[in-house]
Amino acid sequence: MITQSNQCTQKIALALTGASGMPYARRLLGGLIQHNIQVYLLYSEAAETVAKQECDWVLDDDFAATKQRLSAEFQAKSGQLQVFERHDWFSCLASGSAFPDAMIVCPASMGTVAAIANGLSDNLIERAADVCLKEKKPLIIVPRETPFSLIHLRNLTALAEAGATILPPAPAFYHRPQTIDDMLDFVVHRILQHLQINEPKAYRWGLTRLPEKD
Repeated sequence: MITQSNQCTQKIALALTGASGMPYARRLLGGLIQHNIQVYLLYSEAAETVAKQECDWVLDDDFAATKQRLSAEFQAKSGQLQVFERHDWFSCLASGSAFPDAMIVCPASMGTVAAIANGLSDNLIERAADVCLKEKKPLIIVPRETPFSLIHLRNLTALAEAGATILPPAPAFYHRPQTIDDMLDFVVHRILQHLQINEPKAYRWGLTRLPEKD
């Protein structure tokens, strides 16, 4: 379980795309809100399908209703969660003059990775990531594909060279996870760590005692 924090200084864009791994995204969204982060949420049409299939999570094209529903689900403060349409070119995410502190793409499909790596900017997710790179702000890509083709690897390399952090959702086992939630939290905590968000319950090698064996 992610612990409530008093931190309330960051504004972060979170983009969900049509790759497997939506439970990570859901856990991450909840964690950001619990840490009093201002969240700007984006999701692709394919993400709607994956969210429903993987965890019965309803994301749809009624963005206002989705905002209301997710705010209630995660107990967000008034105005803490904003949900943007896919082609809202007047949003703060479309320009470096008002861009938030960081952006996460989780899960990141290989199609979205390719589009960002090649600067296509055909929708707000791609444009926001492009702005994030050009403004030299943290961009965390959580790619969910296996195995990677050479094309995938080259696109991910291009993003890393441009300044993005490539953070595959690869849970460890050295902290002896007991549940699926433990495995989800491990990845979410690593993402939060790269955003300088302190999660007290995050396992830290050499600093955290392992759970007792049954």
